[in-house]
Amino acid sequence: MPPNNDAKYYHAFSLIPDFGPLKFKKIIHHFADLEEAWFASRSELSRAGIKEKMAEKIAKYRTQINPEKEEEKVAQSKTRMITIKDENYPPLLKEIYDPPALLYARGEIKNPCPICLSVVGTRKPSNYGREAVFQLVGLLAQEKITIVSGLALGIDALAHQACLNFSGHTIAVLGGGVDDPSIYPRANWQLGQNILRKGGGLISEYPPGTKPLKQNFPNRNRIISGLSQGTLIIEAGEKSGTLITARAALEQNREVFAVPGSIYNPACRGTNYLIKNGAKLVANIQDILEELNLNQITAPLSRAEIKADTAEEALILKHLSSEPIYIDALTQATALPAAKISTVLTMMEMKGMVRNIGSSNYVLAR
Repeated sequence: MPPNNDAKYYHAFSLIPDFGPLKFKKIIHHFADLEEAWFASRSELSRAGIKEKMAEKIAKYRTQINPEKEEEKVAQSKTRMITIKDENYPPLLKEIYDPPALLYARGEIKNPCPICLSVVGTRKPSNYGREAVFQLVGLLAQEKITIVSGLALGIDALAHQACLNFSGHTIAVLGGGVDDPSIYPRANWQLGQNILRKGGGLISEYPPGTKPLKQNFPNRNRIISGLSQGTLIIEAGEKSGTLITARAALEQNREVFAVPGSIYNPACRGTNYLIKNGAKLVANIQDILEELNLNQITAPLSRAEIKADTAEEALILKHLSSEPIYIDALTQATALPAAKISTVLTMMEMKGMVRNIGSSNYVLAR
């Protein structure tokens, strides 16, 4: 595909403060190309629907911005630019009311993109939420569904990781730059690198070097939902930012799914509220595939039977399921000494028979 010589002017406009997608939409509609818009007079910008104050700001900043040099900086940050006019711009994202005119990307986005599902939720998941992510996302990844999320702590990071664990394709949408120094949160920097290394992608509407400002994240959320046919919410409080993504999905006429949670857990009030108000309740991936009319791609997933190698393993397996059980409860149920059961569980985890999902709570590995 030939280089897009217009991309540097999209980028130049992106460097102007407060020049967002709706202003981009006006100049794209009015001008033949962005180069013409970049050099347009104030009066011509006004005829394009740009207000006087913004026209003045454009005139000021274009004396300070060199499109060619700024384009070189983007390339040096290992980032490529995808304009809304490019063939490889995600088609579903183009359909939303305020699509980003320019995306900054690293890694593999895949176009035409396969079926995408956004998975978001609380930054402080319970063991139940962790297990729901692992089970659902793992199976969805095996169905070749791309998992989209925001690289945030908690459910987002778990969704990306679960997808990678099953050799799936995942895309992280950031609220700042996608260049290495800007990846946020820093605690998930390595996860971002793993996504790139394993064939996934990082994207943002913000130029390299952009700090993860608080006001960027609601804008980021519309991209997460806009890339996908549906959004799955796993644990969200009443005032969770996750609900912004759910609202964006509804406004974009996309499906909203929610995993039900305990009525006693504050972190589940948002998801239970969504279900009460029409979100699709998800108990298994079939609930998602049916709603997205993807039954035809669903195939029975073969799961190898977990077989014990010792009498102690057999005894422990009798008390394990997909529901987390605390190690002390296992000790009591099996009557094995605490030191012994800890050693056996460690060996079983190394063999891939069980998983410690946190705080010494164990489940069968599926």
